[in-house]
Amino acid sequence: MTPLRMLWLAMAILGAIIPWIYFWSWLVANDWNLGLMLDVWNETDAGTGLVYDLTWAWLVIVIWVLVESVPRRDWLSLVCIPAGFMIGVSCALPLYLFLRSRPGHAR
Repeated sequence: MTPLRMLWLAMAILGAIIPWIYFWSWLVANDWNLGLMLDVWNETDAGTGLVYDLTWAWLVIVIWVLVESVPRRDWLSLVCIPAGFMIGVSCALPLYLFLRSRPGHAR
């Protein structure tokens, strides 16, 4: 595995773990109230802006993954779409770059 692929994989793993450390502790402290989490995220203009920014980035990643993966029949790369929804952009983007750079992957 090339150093760049190892970097993408490390970034995907950290991009999954680091945000979820905070999400998990907040959800446990607030009885897994997802509605309250959304309310807190949208409590300020700055928070709302960040929610829209990350949502937009996830949508762009979804389109990019679909445009590149479907014509090449690279079905494994489609795992990045639910990863972005369930974990976040911080995991989905480096995961896609890791999968895209694998040996034998048609470009």
